[in-house]
Amino acid sequence: MSRFSIALIAMALGTVSAASLALAQRTVELPEMEFFVTSRGMDHGANLGGLAGADAHCQMLAETVGAGHKTWRAYLSTQARDGQPAINARDRIGTGPWHNARGAVISADQNELHGDTLEQAQLGSNLYKRSALNERGEIVNGAGDTPNQHDILTGSQTDGRAFTDNADHTCNNWTSETDGSAQVGHSDRIGAGNTSWNSAHASRGCSQRDLIGTGGAGFFYCFAVD
Repeated sequence: MSRFSIALIAMALGTVSAASLALAQRTVELPEMEFFVTSRGMDHGANLGGLAGADAHCQMLAETVGAGHKTWRAYLSTQARDGQPAINARDRIGTGPWHNARGAVISADQNELHGDTLEQAQLGSNLYKRSALNERGEIVNGAGDTPNQHDILTGSQTDGRAFTDNADHTCNNWTSETDGSAQVGHSDRIGAGNTSWNSAHASRGCSQRDLIGTGGAGFFYCFAVD
């Protein structure tokens, strides 16, 4: 066999090896997504159709990106009303760990997510502007962007539990777009001392206009529970 033929074979084998390596690199799978910020609200302010409506919205958005085989829940608390007990957002989302759409770990467990211990409170979860992505892996507009949409509906205290006072922190348990107010977090953890991802301040009101005027768009967090 001539040296030229040997060289051609070597080049071909090298090309195949390079192609195989490239294919292997492309087929490496990231951990499945278990967390996202909704890419859009439900167009009725904080009236989400209650927890059931919010959960269905999470499920629908997850299905659009191929993650509908998991069970999704909205990170929302409700308050004790009309003989019904309060529901804590943290009790709806499983135990972790949770990854975003790009495979980055958001939090390993509930303790880390909510800072339940002094150590975790100091470290905080891995939630900030470049990790709190929507279901398409896109960054959510935050402080300094136009429009700012970092207000995320939660109705929760920083520990992920419902409020226990008589004020409305959930727009009548996510059924009102008129009266009331909603507690929100900041997905980018930025804003005049209000840096909590889940309990930064109250919204101006419950309508879509009020949510936009405060710095939001009716978005909320979604977590996979299985």
